[in-house]
Amino acid sequence: MKFEDSSQNLRMRLWFVQSAVVLMLALLGVRLYYLQLVRGQHYAEIAQNQRIRLLPIVAPRGVIFDRDGHPLVDSRPIYNVILSREDLRGQNLGSLVKPFAEALAVDFDILRERFEQIGSQPAFESVLVKQDATPGDIAWVEAHELEFPELRVEQQPQRRYPPDGLLAHVLGYVGEVGAEQLKQQVYKDKNLKPGDVIGQSGLEQFYDDYLRGRDGYRKVIVDSRGRIQDEIETVQPQPGHDLVTTIDLDLQLAAEQQLRDSATKRGVIVVVNPNDGELLAVASAPTFDPNLFSQRIGTKEGRAEYMALLNDPDKPLINRAIQSRYPPGSTWKIPMAIAGLEQGAITLQHSNLVCGSGIQIGNKFTRCMGSHGSPDVGTAIVHSCDGYFYRLGLKMKLEGINAMTEEFDLNKRTGIDLPNEVTSRTPVEFKAILDRRQQEWKDIDTVFASFGQVYEEMTPLSMLRTVSGIGIGGKLYIPHLLKEVRPVGAAGEAEYRAGRGFQSTDPARPNPKVVPIPGDIHRAVVDGMWGVVNKGGTGKGIRMVGFDIAGKTGTAQVVGLGKDIGKNKDHSWFVSYAPAYKPEIALIALIENSGFGGHHAAPAVRRVYDVYYRKTRKEEPPGALPVAKSTGDRRPKTGVSSDSASVVRVATN
Repeated sequence: MKFEDSSQNLRMRLWFVQSAVVLMLALLGVRLYYLQLVRGQHYAEIAQNQRIRLLPIVAPRGVIFDRDGHPLVDSRPIYNVILSREDLRGQNLGSLVKPFAEALAVDFDILRERFEQIGSQPAFESVLVKQDATPGDIAWVEAHELEFPELRVEQQPQRRYPPDGLLAHVLGYVGEVGAEQLKQQVYKDKNLKPGDVIGQSGLEQFYDDYLRGRDGYRKVIVDSRGRIQDEIETVQPQPGHDLVTTIDLDLQLAAEQQLRDSATKRGVIVVVNPNDGELLAVASAPTFDPNLFSQRIGTKEGRAEYMALLNDPDKPLINRAIQSRYPPGSTWKIPMAIAGLEQGAITLQHSNLVCGSGIQIGNKFTRCMGSHGSPDVGTAIVHSCDGYFYRLGLKMKLEGINAMTEEFDLNKRTGIDLPNEVTSRTPVEFKAILDRRQQEWKDIDTVFASFGQVYEEMTPLSMLRTVSGIGIGGKLYIPHLLKEVRPVGAAGEAEYRAGRGFQSTDPARPNPKVVPIPGDIHRAVVDGMWGVVNKGGTGKGIRMVGFDIAGKTGTAQVVGLGKDIGKNKDHSWFVSYAPAYKPEIALIALIENSGFGGHHAAPAVRRVYDVYYRKTRKEEPPGALPVAKSTGDRRPKTGVSSDSASVVRVATN
């Protein structure tokens, strides 16, 4: 008899085991199919990337030159300590802050902040740990290669700017692209990533696309810990375009020296060739050191220096030529005279208007600082007769003054190739403020709008463009700093990149804008400006015999008469060009809170003319300049030529 032990149920157990094995093999096969065929290419790339690494070689930015070929900005090679983030997957970056900060003498808080910012960004190749590493830093990294294989030392270019803040507001500075910038579409379109260095101000920002080169790379083989085992290929970086600017370094140095020597050490001097718009000098004071942003901003001391600049009440980071607005004072009278004659408010045959030592409008008497009888337009310009222009403004009416600002682009940006230029404010804007307040524009407001004191706030560059354009007969060129973008490589080569000259950012904007000033009107106003310097006018102290300067002083009040002391003193203006009847150079100076224009701004301009004369004529300029600096209030009294009126500024905000 055959005996079977059904309690063991071996067949059923064997069947379950066989089924489980088959199922596991099937699942494994499906998974292998998915990994090798469906996702095979993806994982092959990951494996390859773990073995082959591309290490970027940062391209040097282009050199910036002055018009004569002197280098203004270049780059020098330095060594940086870099952290390869790809080798730290799953590791907390915060745990590395303390050892790196102590060993490499990096500020703990700054390094922690950098790691936190990077941690919130998508993974990328490397993180800067320390800039401009010392030989000791490099030795430490090499000695701890086994402990910290993710660290390496790379040679990278560092931007170097002129000392003493020379041309700081023109050149600008570079810095790492910020997290907020990377969110903007304009930066996304450039394929920038955290750690990239871009222009953040000045020409560095405006022409960043040209100055930035094309990075190269090293293709290397690494082991599982990220250590380099071999180098496969090196693609050299392509440097950025070199820029040749229109700046004349001799004139720039002279302009900046005049601002340093000025009564308040705050102001602007701009020099332009009125015949093409090339800016020969742009000086703004006080200035700052752009090397802070390229070399020291990553240190605790650099951060403190930056905060001091931000909190400085004199605002050294502001380019006063294009980012500050001032009441133009009597410089406003030049376009007013042209427009009054063009519009027929006065004629050359009948241009005499009463001075009256001022004007009475209702119960308000706005005075002239002199008593000039009944001058014609030329004499009114020579002696800066406010009473004359009060009455001219009433004849032109607000509509005529607005037409003038439109004609001379005084209500528009100049179009300079620098970022963040502001627009001047004209009577139209101030009338709109009164309209919103439901306040009527009255005759006294038209008087105020006629002499550059209450209802106008101009950037110095805007005023210079207008007056220098009048000097050459009505051609208003776009002021610019670019002379040439030099090509990279040789024509016909694969890596060749073409250069170019200056191009307006607005192709629809004419350059120059032609204002058709009749010849006799032009001559009459130029004669008046010539007389300001050469016929006993308000700028007589800077006369250059044989190199006649035509100009206009301006003294713009900041507060009411009697309160104009200290930091509330008048702004001192002088706008000019020379030679008077065939201009080849034009200058404007504004010295903040220094007093009478003829005593401060005009002498500063004259000293820059002296440098230009020596450089172009190869001889000493005619006549010394016996004008001493003065910090006292030397405003002329009644009966003497003046260029400001007594009026309290009205609130406009």
